[in-house]
Amino acid sequence: MGSETLSQHWDDVYSRRAADQVSWYQQQPQPSLEWIQRLAMERSSRILDVGGGTSLLMDALLDCG
Repeated sequence: MGSETLSQHWDDVYSRRAADQVSWYQQQPQPSLEWIQRLAMERSSRILDVGGGTSLLMDALLDCG
């Protein structure tokens, strides 16, 4: 699959399905949230959610303060 084909594929997936209709959707972002809470030294630690898409991880982190 060429890069243009991959790009078209993901554009199609995101345009046809709601965020909660993709196979990787998690209503509660576990275990990522637990790992971050365990490993973050301070609440001011910086976190980068690479490839998070429409993930709810950032929302959950904000809710945790």
